[in-house]
Amino acid sequence: MTRFLRKVHLYAYFAAVLFFFSLGYPFLFYFARDPKKHYQKLVAFRRWISLAGIYAIGIRIRVEYETPIDWSKNYVLCANHTSFLDITILNYLCKSPFSFMGKIELLKNPVTRIFFETIDIPVKRDSKISAFKAYKRALELLQEGKSLAIFPEGRIDDNYPPLLHRFKSGAFRMACENRTPILPIVIQDAWQLLWDDGKTHGAKPGVIHVKVLTPIASNAEGGEVFGSLEAEVYHKMKEVWNICNK
Repeated sequence: MTRFLRKVHLYAYFAAVLFFFSLGYPFLFYFARDPKKHYQKLVAFRRWISLAGIYAIGIRIRVEYETPIDWSKNYVLCANHTSFLDITILNYLCKSPFSFMGKIELLKNPVTRIFFETIDIPVKRDSKISAFKAYKRALELLQEGKSLAIFPEGRIDDNYPPLLHRFKSGAFRMACENRTPILPIVIQDAWQLLWDDGKTHGAKPGVIHVKVLTPIASNAEGGEVFGSLEAEVYHKMKEVWNICNK
């Protein structure tokens, strides 16, 4: 019975997101014609749709900050990845305009497609050309003063319960090249409400706990530097993850 109710809750979540997306689509269609001009409006609609979707089915987000965050600055947001809800969590969290970098398959999703065709950055991870183009686009956005959200693990863990896997280097290389601080974000228990895409365990209402760590400056370039930055961010995030997921 519990499994059945979790499946029902999952379908209710998808229906809620699609409903709010449909309400906003006429505006999105207009703004998407000139995404550079309407960048902030597209970001705002992305946030509204995703948050309305989780609020409608009884999911809430509670954030703990290690130190206050100055949202007038831009950051490379690095978060662990265990759930479809992680995108919504970053939409809730980031108070300044930002873009996601994510897998190219999101262009096939009826809701995320319009954002990955305009303000977000799709990347085909097994294509060096796609990865290079995505990297250059990400650098351009950082240079324009926008923030960038990346899941540095590169994927959702196949294991259940999930683990925190080693990070890929792209986010840290970008941060160093553009002198942009890394903002480490530990999403502690989203997987307990909706793991991955929900197909295996469904979903349930509840509170997602998030801890935002102190931004870490990236004031130098070079392989050793961004490698050191990557290790520092990973160990700090893993320490928090281990406390909450023993």
